[in-house]
This record gives sequence, C-alpha cells and structure tokens, in this order.
Amino acid sequence: MDSTLPFERAIDRVAELLERSRSLLFITGAGISADSGLPTYRGIGGLYDVATTEDGMPIEELLSGRTMRRLPALTWKYLGQVERACRGARFNRAHEIIAEMESHFNRVWTLTQNVDGFHRQAGSRNVIDIHGDLHNLLCPKCDYKETAADYSSLTIPPPCPQCRAFLRPDVVLFGEALPFDKVSRLYTEIDKGFDLVFSIGTTSIFPYISEPVERASRMGKPTVEINPGTSEISELVTVRLPLRAVQALEAIWRRYQERRAK
Repeated sequence: MDSTLPFERAIDRVAELLERSRSLLFITGAGISADSGLPTYRGIGGLYDVATTEDGMPIEELLSGRTMRRLPALTWKYLGQVERACRGARFNRAHEIIAEMESHFNRVWTLTQNVDGFHRQAGSRNVIDIHGDLHNLLCPKCDYKETAADYSSLTIPPPCPQCRAFLRPDVVLFGEALPFDKVSRLYTEIDKGFDLVFSIGTTSIFPYISEPVERASRMGKPTVEINPGTSEISELVTVRLPLRAVQALEAIWRRYQERRAK
C-alpha cells in the first residue's frame, strides 16, 4: 500500500491509476458537499454535534421512521433544519469533475450517502443515492409524489393533496431499510467489478459504504481515499489524500489531463 504519500507523489500516483482504469466507482459522503458550504452531520462544524436536541431527544430518534409515523410534525421540524442548512447551496467543482469523468471512462458510477441531489444536478447520470433526495416528497399512503425546490412554501407537516396522510421526503430515516432497488443496483455494479474505487468525504461507518473498498482491496484493485480525517477504511486504501474533495479532485483531474496530453 502507498497509503499517505507526499502531495505531488500522491497526485501523480492517482493520475497514473486513472490512466490504467476503464471503470470507476466513487463513494461520497458529507465531506464532498462541505465545499458547497453544507455542514457535515457531526464533528467540527457539524449540524448535530451535540448529544441531544432542544426537544430532549437524540437526533437519530427525531429523524427516525418511527417518530415520522407517530409525530410527523416533530420529525418535519428537524428535517426543516436540515433543508435550511442546504438552501441556496449548489454543487461544487468536485461534483462536476466526477460528472465529467462519465464521458472519459467506459463505466463510472457514484454511490452517495448525501441527500442534497448535487451529483445529478452537476450532470452525473449513474448515481445511486442510497439514502434518497431531500427534495423529492411522497405520500406513504397513496401514489402521490412531488418535487420541492425548498421547504419555504410548505405547510409543516405537508398534507397530501390526494388523501388525508402527510407527505414525507423520499429519504431513508433512521431505523428504516435501504431501498431494495438501489441496493440491488449497487451490488449488480459491484459484482461487475471496478478498476479503481474512490472514497470521498465519508467516515465509512456503514457496511454498505465500506464494503466496496474492502472488496476491491481483497481483489487487489487500487483504492483511493480523499478525506481530511481518518475513517474505517483509511488503513486499507492504496493511496490516502488527507485533503478536502475539491482540492484533491482538481489536482488529480488536472494531472491526469496533463499526462494524457503528452
């Protein structure tokens, strides 16, 4: 493993790996959207870096499927805080570079934990938003769906115009299962294999987020981590870049294009 190399050598190494690759998997977490001004979930600058909320409950309980069913107004209160923290932000250069790579390699997929929708907004087509998108609303009782650019005009909790239920965002709340179709797509693509796997801005605490890196490592495929802090997979990766996403991806993409132009 090359692990953490000096900056220039690490960038060269990743650009070299890209030259030898035809298929790429990007796994992204809150860190990739931090350069858009979005807070990460926890930690320094995190949206919820305290043990309990003003309502005296852990945020994981407030943003759970159980509380949404029992006390939808309470869950929507905190969903509104998440949405307000994202409002007005847009995708950044890191999202754009990943989207551009779809046109330069045979097969590129992005697995994201983020619910901000930035990857698709930046132009990526092959996106598995495993936790959903905060802007897509649905009714749990009927087939009604709508898209909300933001929550500023919504009645909270928003009533379904077709039935008497309340709408909810099409996201995975705590205690809920991952969507079967997205999990199926993920493992279909993982089973095909990837020449190079990137992990960007995620602590990789969920098994379905760390597994692609672990599987690539077992199969002798190169892996890259871009993350200012350490994570569950930091010791496994081929190259580790302790940088923010935009800084790292801009440098990698520029070096790759320079090498290709020679």
